[in-house]
Amino acid sequence: MRADLAASYGEERLPRYTSYPTAPHFSKAIGPETYAGWLAELPAGASASLYLHVPFCREMCWYCGCHTQIARRDELIAGYLRTLRNEIVAVSEAIGRRIKVEHIHFGGGTPTIMAPEAFAELLATMRQKFFVLPSAEIAVEIDPRTLTADMVEAMRLSGVNRASLGVQSFDPVVQRAINRVQSFEQTASVVDMLRRAGIAGLNFDLIYGLPHQTVASCLDTVRRCLTLAPDRFSVFGYAHVPGFKKHQQMINEAVLPDGLARHDQACAIANALKEAGYVQIGLDHFARPGDSMAVAFEERTLRRNFQGYTTDKSEVLLGFGASAIGHLPQGYVQNEVQIGAYAQSIAAGRLATAKGYGLTDDDRLRADIIERIMCEFSADLGDICARHGAEAGAMLDSASRLKPLISDGVVRLDGNRLAVAKDSRFLVRSVAAAFDAHLNPGKQLHSRAV
Repeated sequence: MRADLAASYGEERLPRYTSYPTAPHFSKAIGPETYAGWLAELPAGASASLYLHVPFCREMCWYCGCHTQIARRDELIAGYLRTLRNEIVAVSEAIGRRIKVEHIHFGGGTPTIMAPEAFAELLATMRQKFFVLPSAEIAVEIDPRTLTADMVEAMRLSGVNRASLGVQSFDPVVQRAINRVQSFEQTASVVDMLRRAGIAGLNFDLIYGLPHQTVASCLDTVRRCLTLAPDRFSVFGYAHVPGFKKHQQMINEAVLPDGLARHDQACAIANALKEAGYVQIGLDHFARPGDSMAVAFEERTLRRNFQGYTTDKSEVLLGFGASAIGHLPQGYVQNEVQIGAYAQSIAAGRLATAKGYGLTDDDRLRADIIERIMCEFSADLGDICARHGAEAGAMLDSASRLKPLISDGVVRLDGNRLAVAKDSRFLVRSVAAAFDAHLNPGKQLHSRAV
């Protein structure tokens, strides 16, 4: 990574481009009726992925940017899960048939906060209403501090084959500053339980840019994680947006690393993981050689969705639960964010769609360009534009933000083929943003570019 470029571009507030256009551009013009129509129009051979959002935790981590709330009473969670099952039924009825499912992802919050029997019932409902393929990947996000042996058994019996463990940092000073005290021993115990249950696919989530975090503490966390040998790592930069997430006001901004320090931390983590034999996947993922994600990256079939990089090839993502986002060929939909409003919609017999976005031909073209840049650090604009009936020259002319990136050596342009320089790949979001026709750089809606 080049420190001069980190200083020049690192403070920009840019999307992570898990969708295009991004969620701030969703509109209330897209509601339950539109979503129901889109579902009914899905072609007969379509396959789907399912995302289920469980917006509850036992305590709040102050760095959290997710839609979640604290649940002390299990009755609140049980009621929400009944609504979630009803939504699954409603969506399947709107489709009109049992559509094939290749991926299921439980996110949150803390999905494993639910009772083990409730988790089993939820997956049984999905298998009843959708044709979940025997080869389907079923993944669950886990807080190692609260996972029980009974839940691991329920996951095993329900066919879960991948787990993502939140680690963030093992530095006790950092942990206290973010209200997430989690020992290495707790994490190692959970890894052992999962592997004994046959849940072999393990991802670890790390964060840099946290309060009091240093390069040394980042490397110490990586070294400890490597002893547990997960298949994949996700390494995210902390997004400090206290104006949107009020609990982040508990973090003292004075002890947050600046842009250059974040750059050093990200670089140190990436180098340590690559030296340990992991393949860097796009902006922020790392995988063992031979892992399906590493293979997808090598074969240029890697995709990007709301969970980040994925091997999922489906053009349909159905989101369930409060705040969940779905993606269909026609556009994006997002459920009511507030749990009460979400539950009221489902109880009234309608879908819970609160807003969304109908894609234009230009959106689809730009989405393909941005996805290839984010996944491959390159894009053949001639080929992509030709597939969409557009001219590469006109697209390049419209990308005014690209010119300084070329001048600074971040981007190389060979005819219509664009490539991000190897020493500038940490600025891939800045390159993708050059093709974002909706970007408003004046609004502080996103995290820093580095």
